[in-house]
Amino acid sequence: MGRAGTVASGRSGRALGRDPPMTRTTFDYARRQDTVKAYRSLTVRPQPPAALEPLERLIRNLRWTWHQPTRALFEEIDPVAWRQVHGDPLQLLGSVPMTRLEELAADQEFLARMHALDQDLTEYLAAPAWYGQRQAGAEPASAGPSAVAYFSMEFGISDVLPNFSGGLGVLAGDHLKSASDLGVPLVAVGLFYRFGYFSQALSADGWQQEIYAAHDPHSLIMEPATDRDGAPLTVSVDMPGDRTLQARIWLVRVGRVPLLLLDADIEANDDAQRQSTDRLYGGDQDHRIRQEILLGVGGARAVRAYCAATGFPLPEVFHMNEGHAGFSGLERMSALVTHRGRGLADALATVRAGTVFTTHTPVPAGIDRFPMDLVRHYLAAGPDGVSRLLPGIPAQRVLELGAEGDPGRFNMAHLGLRLSQRANGVAQLHGAVSRAMFAGLYPGFDVEEVPIGSVTNGVHLETWQDSAIRPIAEQMAGTGDLASCDSWPHAEAVDPAALWAQRGVLRSRLVRMAREAVRASWIERGRTVAELGWTESILDPDILTIGFARRVSTYKRLTLMLQDPDRLKAILLDPDRPVQIVIAGKAHPADDGGKRLMQQMVLFADDPEIRHRVVFLPNYSMSMASVLCAGSDVWLNNPIRPQEASGTSGMKAALNGALNLSISDGWWDELYDGQDGWEIPSVDGADDARRDELEAAALYDLLENRVAALFYDRGPDGRPDGWVDRVRHTLCYLGPRVQATRMVRDYVAQYYEPAARAARPLMNDAAAAVAFADWQARVRSSWPHVRVLGIDVSGIDTEPALGHTMTVRAYFDLGGLSDTDVAVEVVTGTAGPDGDLTDTAVTRMRFVGNGDGHRFQAEVPLTRAGSLGYTVRAVPRHPMLASGAEMGLVVFP
Repeated sequence: MGRAGTVASGRSGRALGRDPPMTRTTFDYARRQDTVKAYRSLTVRPQPPAALEPLERLIRNLRWTWHQPTRALFEEIDPVAWRQVHGDPLQLLGSVPMTRLEELAADQEFLARMHALDQDLTEYLAAPAWYGQRQAGAEPASAGPSAVAYFSMEFGISDVLPNFSGGLGVLAGDHLKSASDLGVPLVAVGLFYRFGYFSQALSADGWQQEIYAAHDPHSLIMEPATDRDGAPLTVSVDMPGDRTLQARIWLVRVGRVPLLLLDADIEANDDAQRQSTDRLYGGDQDHRIRQEILLGVGGARAVRAYCAATGFPLPEVFHMNEGHAGFSGLERMSALVTHRGRGLADALATVRAGTVFTTHTPVPAGIDRFPMDLVRHYLAAGPDGVSRLLPGIPAQRVLELGAEGDPGRFNMAHLGLRLSQRANGVAQLHGAVSRAMFAGLYPGFDVEEVPIGSVTNGVHLETWQDSAIRPIAEQMAGTGDLASCDSWPHAEAVDPAALWAQRGVLRSRLVRMAREAVRASWIERGRTVAELGWTESILDPDILTIGFARRVSTYKRLTLMLQDPDRLKAILLDPDRPVQIVIAGKAHPADDGGKRLMQQMVLFADDPEIRHRVVFLPNYSMSMASVLCAGSDVWLNNPIRPQEASGTSGMKAALNGALNLSISDGWWDELYDGQDGWEIPSVDGADDARRDELEAAALYDLLENRVAALFYDRGPDGRPDGWVDRVRHTLCYLGPRVQATRMVRDYVAQYYEPAARAARPLMNDAAAAVAFADWQARVRSSWPHVRVLGIDVSGIDTEPALGHTMTVRAYFDLGGLSDTDVAVEVVTGTAGPDGDLTDTAVTRMRFVGNGDGHRFQAEVPLTRAGSLGYTVRAVPRHPMLASGAEMGLVVFP
C-alpha cells in the first residue's frame, strides 16, 4: 500500500502515494452565501496496516469484478459498508474505520485468504491459457498476432468505472474480460470521460432527467501509465490554428489486458481543449470529431508509447470496434510514411492487411458522418496539401478514404472499411444487413460477395451468470471450466426441483431490488415516505416476471406493448395467470422522441390500478442489469426487424435460465430453436402503424396462450415441469453458444490470425509491401482495358438434365495483365425474366492457354432444375487479397 495521503479531485491531484503536500484550502466566494462552498472535494483514505498490502494489488486489477472469491473477501471487510459503496473496494477502504483495518491485520484467517487470492491472481496473470496453447509450436510466419490493439469509444467493465453508455461499451468490456481469460495478448484503447455518460432520474411527470457528476480519476480504479523512469505517459495531437491537444494516459488493469484511457482534462490544454473528453456522446459534431481524432490518432500513439515503456508486444493487428476509431488507421499510415520511409500506397496496403473493422450499425442513420469542410479544418493541410494532423498523408487522400455518395459528407464507416482488409457484423443476420448496406462500395458484386462477415456477439459468463445458477451449469457441462466447453451435454442430470428453486431465488432478488428502486425514484420525484407504503408490496416473487431493459430509441419499440393498453392490463391482472413486467433503460440526452416513449411507459406504470404489476426502474446500470437479467423468467425484445444488430441482454438472461420472447432479429434470429423461448412473428410490407398493430397483437397472443399458460401449468407438487424443461434446455443449448469466450475465439481464428499472417510480411519487408502496392496500382490502371472476347459452351447439345456437365470456355483480353493477375469465374444461378441471376454459385475457371485472347475453361455440373442462367467474370487475384471483391473491380461480358 502507498503511504497515507489524499486522493484529490482537483486538476493537480495525483495518484495515491504521489500527492503533493496540501498548503492551503481553496474555496469559491463568487456569490454571497450562508455556508462556505468547497471549490473541489477530496477523498481521504486511511493508510492500511502493512499486513494488508496485498489488498491494493487485488483492488487495482479489475479481475475482481468477475472473480467471486475476491469480491467475497472485500465484502468481509465490512458487509454494510460494501453495500453502501455499491461494491467499490477503493471506496470501501476510504469508509472503513482504521480500527477495523487493524483488526483484519491481526486476523490470521483473513490474512491467509487474502494471500491465497493474491497468489491466485499472480498465477492467473502468468499461467498459460488457451491462446498460448493454440500458438505453441506454430511457425513464426503462420503464428497468431504478437498482440492485438482493440479500440472502442466506450468500455463497460463495471459500474465502479463509469465510462460507458450501454450495449457497445458492455460488449467491449466483455471482449476484454474474455480475452484476458483466454490469454489473448490484447491492449485496449479508449477515452476517459470526466462526466461519463449520465445518471438518470425521473421528474414528477415521468420525463427523463440527466445528471452529470464529475468523476475524480484518482478515486477510480485506474492509475497513471508511466514510462520507464516513472514519468506520466502523455500523447499529443496537432489541432488547427497551430494548437496541440495533449492527453495523459490512464491505465486500467483488466486481468491480463491493459486498458489505456486518454484524458484531455490537463493543465497543458486550454479550457476548450480540456472539454474534449468531458462527456461520452455529448456535444456537437465539432466536439465529436475531436473525440474521434483523439481516440484514433492519440490512441495509436498511446499504444506505441505504452509498448515502448513496458515491453508489451507491439500489436500486429488493430481491431476497430465501430467506425469511431477510423483515424487510428490513418495515424498508422502516417507513422509508416514519416518514421519508416514508406510510400503512401504501400503504407495503406500494410495498414489494411493488419486491420479488423467491426460494424455494430444496422441502419445508415447510425453511422457517424461529418461535414467534409469540418474534416478539412482538422486536417489543417499546409501549402503542400499534406495534413498537419497526419504528417505524410495528403489531406485529399484522407477525404477520399472517407467519401460517400453525398460529396459533402465524410463517412466514418466507409473510412473503416477502406482501411481494413477484414470486416464483420455482430450476428449472422447483421452481417447480411451490413453486406446490403455497404454493397455500393463493391459495384458489380452480388450482395453476398461483399467482404463483410460476421462474428456473433457473446457475453462474459463469469460477469453475467449468477452464482445461484453456476452449480447447475457446471453439472450440465460436467466441469467447472464452463468457458472452454463447446457443449453442456448433461442437462438431464439436473434435478428439476433444484432448478425451479434457484429460479425462484433469482426472481425474489429482482422483486426486492425493484421495490427499493421504485421507492427511491418516487422520493426523487417529490413524494414523501408516508405516501409510499404501497411500494413495499409491488411485484410478487411467485408471479411470471418479464424483463425489458435496453437503450430507449425508436426502433427498440419500448411502447409496443402499449398498443392496446386495456388488453395489456387484462394480461397483467389476470386472476389465474397474472404477469408482471420490470422495465429499465435510458434515452440519449438529445433524443426527445425516445424520452417521450419512456415518459409514456412511466405514466402507464404510475397507474394505481396496475403499478403493482409493471414498474420502471430509473438509472439502468450493470449492477441493475445483472439482477434484472438473472431474475426475469422471460426476456422481451421487440425491435423493428432487422434493425437490432445483436442485442446481448437476452444472452445474459439466457445464461441464467430465462426464456427469450423476441422478434427474430440479432442473435435470436440464428439461435432460436423452438425450445429456448418464443419468436414474435415479424410483419413485412405493411406501413409502420399496421406493422406495430399486428406485431403487438401477436405478442399479446403469445403471452396469453403460450407463455403464461406454460408457466402456470403446475403439477401436483406445484412445479411447472414443462417450463422447467425449457429452462433446462435453454441453459444447456444456449449456455456454450452465447459466451464471449466463444466470440473471442471466433475473432482469433477468423480475423486476428489471418490478419497477422497478412500484415507480417508487409510490415517486416518494405519491398514486399511496395510490390503489393505496385501490383494493385498496375491492376487498377489496366482494369479499364480488361474485356470478355467470347464465351463458348459445350456438353449440353442435347436437352440438359440434372447430373449433366457443361463445359464453359471464355476468351479475355487482359489489357496487359497476366493470367496470374486475374481470377476468371463462371457465375450460375436462377435466371429471372429480365436476365438477373439469383441464388448464384461461382466456379473458378482455369487458364488453358492463349489463342484468340487468354482462354479459360471450367466444367460446371448441372445441379439445379429450372431456368439456369450463366455468365463469366474476371476479378483481381493476388495471394495478399482477402477477397476477390476487395478491390471493387469486376468485368462481365
